[in-house]
Order: sequence, then C-alpha cells, then structure tokens
Amino acid sequence: MRYLVGNLGHLFVIISFIAALLAAVSYYKSAQLEESGWKKNGRIAFFIHTAGVLGVVIFLYIIIYRNYFEYHYAWSHSSKYLPFYYKISAFWEGQEGSFLLWIFWHVVLGIFIIALSKDWESPVMFVFSLVQAFLTSMILGVVLFNLKIGSSPFMLTREVIEAPVFQINPEFIPQDGSGLNPLLQNYWMVIHPPTLFLGFAATIVPFSFAISALWKKKYTSWIKPVMPWSLFAAAVLGLGIIMGAYWAYETLNFGGYWNWDPVENAIYVPWLVLIASIHTMLIYKKNHTALRVSFILVIATFLLILYSTFLTRSGILGNSSVHSFTDLGLSGQLLIYLVFFTLISIFFLYRNWKKLPVSEKEIDVYSRDFWIFMGTAVLCLSAFQIIIPTSIPVFNAILNNLGIYSNMAPPADQIVFYTRIQLWFALGIGILTALGQFFWWRKMKSNKLFYEFAVPLVITLLVSTLIMVLSDIRELPLLLLITAAVFAIISNGITLIRFNQSPYRLSGGAVAHIGVALMIIGIVYSSGMSRIISLNRSGMLYSSDFPDEINKENILLFHDQTKEMDQYRMTYTGKRIKVKGNYFRRDQFLPASDPHYLVAREDIYHGNILSIPAGDTVKYNPENTYYEVQYEKPDGQVFYLYPRLQENPNMGNVVSPSIKKAAFRDIYTHVTVVAEDEKEWSDTEEIEISIGSTFFVNDYVASIEKFQRIDQIPGTALNENDVAVKGIITINGMSKDYQLEPVYLIKDNFAGRIPAENEALGVRITILNILPDKNSVQLGLNTAQKDYIILKAVEKPMINILWLGTLILMIGFTMAMVRRSREHTR
Repeated sequence: MRYLVGNLGHLFVIISFIAALLAAVSYYKSAQLEESGWKKNGRIAFFIHTAGVLGVVIFLYIIIYRNYFEYHYAWSHSSKYLPFYYKISAFWEGQEGSFLLWIFWHVVLGIFIIALSKDWESPVMFVFSLVQAFLTSMILGVVLFNLKIGSSPFMLTREVIEAPVFQINPEFIPQDGSGLNPLLQNYWMVIHPPTLFLGFAATIVPFSFAISALWKKKYTSWIKPVMPWSLFAAAVLGLGIIMGAYWAYETLNFGGYWNWDPVENAIYVPWLVLIASIHTMLIYKKNHTALRVSFILVIATFLLILYSTFLTRSGILGNSSVHSFTDLGLSGQLLIYLVFFTLISIFFLYRNWKKLPVSEKEIDVYSRDFWIFMGTAVLCLSAFQIIIPTSIPVFNAILNNLGIYSNMAPPADQIVFYTRIQLWFALGIGILTALGQFFWWRKMKSNKLFYEFAVPLVITLLVSTLIMVLSDIRELPLLLLITAAVFAIISNGITLIRFNQSPYRLSGGAVAHIGVALMIIGIVYSSGMSRIISLNRSGMLYSSDFPDEINKENILLFHDQTKEMDQYRMTYTGKRIKVKGNYFRRDQFLPASDPHYLVAREDIYHGNILSIPAGDTVKYNPENTYYEVQYEKPDGQVFYLYPRLQENPNMGNVVSPSIKKAAFRDIYTHVTVVAEDEKEWSDTEEIEISIGSTFFVNDYVASIEKFQRIDQIPGTALNENDVAVKGIITINGMSKDYQLEPVYLIKDNFAGRIPAENEALGVRITILNILPDKNSVQLGLNTAQKDYIILKAVEKPMINILWLGTLILMIGFTMAMVRRSREHTR
C-alpha cells in the first residue's frame, strides 16, 4: 500500500506532463485554425492536467504526513515529530515540492484564464500550457536514452542514498526522517512560500498575453486585459517579498530584514521590472505611447523570473547565498527552459517590431508621459544595478566553460555595496512618486509650476525640518531620503484631497505611492538609525578569540546577574524550554522514554494558573533552548525576552532573536555566545565544615543550614535498617538564594552519596562523611563554568512605519486592480 502511493503519484506526474503537451498542441491548433473543436480538446486536456497535478499534490502530502520515510523526499525534509503546520512547510522545502507548488498555482490561474479570457483563450492558453509542460518536466523523474529528465519527489530512499544498510536489507525503512531545516521551522514559512510562488506564477499571465498579441498581431488590445493581472502579480509578489523580509527579521540574527542576498536580489529584480511595466502600460492607455517598451518590460519580467529560478536552483549560487538550492542535476533543463522562452520572445519581438504602433507625438517635459518614463527608467536602472553583481557567479561559469579562467568575486560586504547605490535610486523613486501624481492628473504648464508645488514644498520643508530637529538623523543621504518620502506623502495626499469627488477606486495609485514613501521612511529609521544598546563598557575583552564585533557590541551576563544597559537593567534568569506555548525551567520536568517528551515533576504553574499537572507527559522540541532575559525599564516596568538557540547536528545550529515590539521602536535581542551544555567539572575539593558555618564555592558564599533524615529517595528502595540524611545547603546567588540538598545514604551497611548540583551556578556538592562527634561534615566540592550568555541588543526605531507602508501599498494595489478589472469587464 505504501509503495502504491508513490507509484500513483509518479503516474499522475506523467499524466499531467502528457496532458500539458496535449493542451499546448490543441490550443495551438485552435489559435491557428480558429476551430472550436480544438479549443474544446485543449480545455479537456488542461482539465486532465489539472486533475493530474492535484493527484500529485495529494499523494506527495500523504507521503509526508504519514511519515513514509521509505520515500527520500519525506525522509530528507520531514520528521515524525514535526507539527502538522511544519509538515506543510516540508512539502515545499525541496526543489521538487516547490516546483510542484509553482505548477499548482499555474493550474489555478489557468482555470481563471479559461473562464475569463474569451477570445484570447486559445493563444494565451497555448503559451500557458507550454510553460506548464516545461515546469512539469522538472518533476518528471524519467530516464530516456540515458538522459535523466526531472527529479521525481517519489524516489525511494534506497534509490537515492547508497548506504550499506540498504545492501543488507533492501526493504529497510528509516524510523525517522532528517527533519525540516531549522531556518524553516517558523510560521512565516507556512505562508511565505505559497504567496511568493503565486506571485511567480501570476507573471505568466501578462507574458502569455504579450506573446499572444505579437503572434496574432493584436498589438494594442492586450493591454486592457493584462492590467489587472499585472497589478495582481505585483501585489502578490511584493507581499511575498515582504513576508520573506519579516521572516528574516524574526528568524535570522543578522539584525535586519534585508541582506541583499543573491537569492533575495533575484526575486526583487523581476518585481521592479514588473512595476515599471505597469507604469508604461498606463502611459499607453492614456496617450497610446510606450507600447514597445511595455512589450519588452512585460516579457522581461517573466524571463527574469525564469532567470532567478536558474540562479537559485542550478547550484550556481551555492557559495554566495544561504538560500540557494543544491543542484539536483536540473541545471541543464533549467537553462534550456530559460533559453527556449528567451529565443521565442526575441523571435516574436523581432518579427513584429516595425509593425508595432509608434506615436509620433513629441514628449514634453511637462507631460505625464515624461515623468512616468523617468520613473520607469529609475526602476529599470535600479534593477540593472542589482542583477549585474548578483550574476557574477554566472559570468564566471560562462567564461570558464569557454576556456577563459575567471574568478571574479561578488561584493565582500553586500549590504554596504548595494545600499550605498540603491539609496539614490530610492531617492529618485520618492521624488518621482510625488511629481508623477501632479503631472498625471493635471495638465502642467511652466507658468503653473510654482502655484502647484508651492504648498506641498513648503509643508515638506517644514515637516522635514521638524524631523531633523527631533531625531538624530544628520547624514545627508538619509536626510534627502526622508525629505523625498515626506514630499511624496504630502503630494499624493493633496492629490487624494483634490480629487475626492472621483470614485475611491481612482485613488489606487496615490495610495500605493504613499505606501512606498512610508516604507522608505521606515527603512531609513529602522536600518539607518538603528542603535546598538548592548555595548561593552567594561573596557575588557571577553575573549581574544572573539571578533571585535562580539567584544565591543555585546554584553556578558552570568546567570542571575543584573547589569545596566542603556536605559534598562538586564538580568539573565536562565535556560528555558517551551511547552504548550509557555516557557518553563528544564528541571521542572523528568525525561521520558522518548526524547521528544517530558514528564512534569510537580504541578507546574504559568503565573497563577495550573498549566501542567504533576505526572503529565508533554511534547517539546529538544533542539530548542530559550534564554530568559529580564528587562527592567526606569519606571519599574518589566518584560522578558526569549532569544533561541536551535541545535541541529545534521543541518547546523540556528540562533533566532526575540523581539519586544512597541509602537515606535522594537528591541531586538539575540544570543551570540552561550555556555557549553556539557560541563567540565573540576577535581574534587574536600573541606570540613560545621553546621551553620559558611564557605566559598565557585565565588559564591554558601552555608550549611541543617541536616534532616529522610524516608524516601526517588528511584531507591529503603529498608528499615537503612539510613538516609540530606543536607540543606544555601548558596547566595547574585540576585537570589539557591538551595542544594545532597544526600548521604547508608544502605545494606554500605555508604552511598547522591550529590546535588546547580548547573547554572556551576556547583556540585557531595556529602563525603558526617562527623557527629565534631558536629561537622566533610563535603566534596566540584566547580564548572557558570552558565552565561553573551547577547546583542539593538533598538529598531520606527520599524512599524515600514510594515504600515507595506499594508498601504497592498491596499493601493488592490484598489487599482479592482478598478482595472471593472474596466476590462465593461
């Protein structure tokens, strides 16, 4: 039965591939011959393809959900201990699953195209089905004439891994899988990839319409049906990018949300070009100009999506990006995929270039067209500046394959390299989003410029000056960016007020531009004005082995030690585990037979509420350790942060921040160095001490309070002749007292000793002997490294303005999309 699932899944892959080819052929015939019979055949074939894709999705998820680890995809990406929602993430963690997600979204979009495109259906669905055939071939997993086509997600583990155990027992099934990459064990990874791939998939619609328009020589009528789809693709892809940025902010510890990683760049560039294409299509709708540019940019957007796919999945970025996939032998197919559609696009553009309508009207500097072109140029130049350095590994590979040795290196400091150039493009975008609205809605003349811009400029200068006075921004580029963003908000706001008599749906562009301006302000403050508050002011290095960043920008906290940090008093209160959504001490639980479960040692409370009764067995993730840090404000308010270390021996450790979110600033905290879990105990130091006296152990003051006889010892049965005595020893910690209770036992006339230890304090005490005639006791003292953390804390001001701007941008996109959809329907 278990093998039947994989066989059926692979069968559905083959069916979906063949059906996509049949749909492409049928729709091609329909477009060429204009016969309804071929169109009907095309629909049937595409619906069969849809059913096949759904079957593949269902069977692959069954394999993951039911822990069928005899299948390599389930074994390499999942685990029987993964929660349900992370098993969803495991579905698209691998290359095959993410290709399948992309194919699935194409199927959904294809159904809408069939239902809505009317006369455009046949040529558009021909391109659509052709793309689907290429994509489906990526998961085909068949070998023809010694040539492997695609990588099947239904390969058996024994077929992929050459391990002796499979030679001994071919039917061996692993008891558990490798698990999900720790970086992906985040709730954003459940929703970010589907959103991003829907944005990827949506770019095929404008591309298909553009190629169809060139093919069928309908050079102008394609713009109207494409506009709502382009806006939809831009909104969804942009939202997916922002979701990824927020995931990075919450999960990674580089202190931000955008790292200019090559994979991030490869996704961002198509979005910039897509936005540029929307603006050129708007020009065409208004003045019937920029048609050629619109064709080029719409086609380029899809080709850049294919190029980004090649970059991230061919393995070519393996040494320069943490996000790229390893090569599964698909790089050749991906290259063919990219080259094929590039050549097709060039062929249709070249064949129709001279036939495309061109306006003879001269562009005036006071016209709307001029300023929209300026904005388009800035967006495209920005994309160009990003994609060239990102493609350095590709250039190296091309030159090396041509016999020319090349070892060009990508930028050493990606953040500095890209940011110092891109901020000037952002400045241009801020200014042009302000000017564009005025020139778009009003016919400008040179003698009216002062009247139109006087009010917004005066307000902008006043607001910008106020910001400069109230904030610490003194760098000229940042001041210019803030001023440009404020100008954009004021100008677009005035536009909304002036044209409030128009239906609200006409305001989508202005709303989106306000969102972009707010995002610029949020980026300037949260990145340009972020402030490290965990500076080491002791004047001492933590370790000469640490880099300067750790020694200078991090604070060392021992267990229960309180230190002043900026305006806060910080105390490290110890390690925690997360159970049922709350944080508890590990010593409140006993280990269970399964390492992923614990048994409550006692009634465990969260606040005043009983959370876990004594004896209850609870599930937890043993990979995760949380470090509880108490922050105390000057007014006495207290809050706790729980930065996390996830230890995964197979995939590497992950350090994730904990963030205190507030309206005007976030406190972003992550551990940099932590004490080793495995203690190296010192040799035993023997002392003799009387009851009530004090002694020193590991720099702490301790005292013996008393001894008392006990009748029970967990795990040890006592007879009536046995004697057990425990000592009550108090250790004065940095902020509170701790109690250790070592046991001295005489059982069956043999002496036994049960030491007591506190790992956090690095103290272990053993009762070696009791001397009643001296009213004293002999103790054995062992010490180890005290529990400590070195952490970094950063204040991120006004970061919520960035997220607010994103929300407003999405609202603007939605308003514009609804408007263009209604126009097309009419």
